[in-house]
Amino acid sequence: MTSFRPRPFRLSAASAAACALLALAGCSAGDARARVTPPPAPPADVAQLCAALHEELPAEVSGEERRDTEPASGLTAAWGGAAIVLRCGVPRPPEMSDPKAEGVEVDGVGWLVQSLNGGGKRFTTTYRTAYVEVSVAAGAAGGMPAGALTYFAGPVKEAVPSTL
Repeated sequence: MTSFRPRPFRLSAASAAACALLALAGCSAGDARARVTPPPAPPADVAQLCAALHEELPAEVSGEERRDTEPASGLTAAWGGAAIVLRCGVPRPPEMSDPKAEGVEVDGVGWLVQSLNGGGKRFTTTYRTAYVEVSVAAGAAGGMPAGALTYFAGPVKEAVPSTL
């Protein structure tokens, strides 16, 4: 009876380096895109405000790095994959007409607060010439979703005028 002994697998240093580079290329941060549905095309004046806001947005929010969105849009931005997502030029949420709706003010910017399925939160600016929506997934922003708004208040105040 013949016994089978597997031969040891040997990889040259050059082959090992090539495999490592291929593995890293598939995981590079530059390739990470967050899938975000852009809002319907806003009027031209709102789109211009959103473009200005896009330029003011931070590179990092609550420890999460900004990522490109898919599809690419000047109306969307994302941090930490899709843990924190911003959409500018969204339609006015009907909940803004509800006098019992929950709201919060952060650094001079008012936000409508809505709970999302799965435990996250959606915040939409109030009293601004363009509606800006920020969605924070459950567990993102250190478990304090409203804390992420501190990163957006300044850019919103800079780029999107108040209606008050």
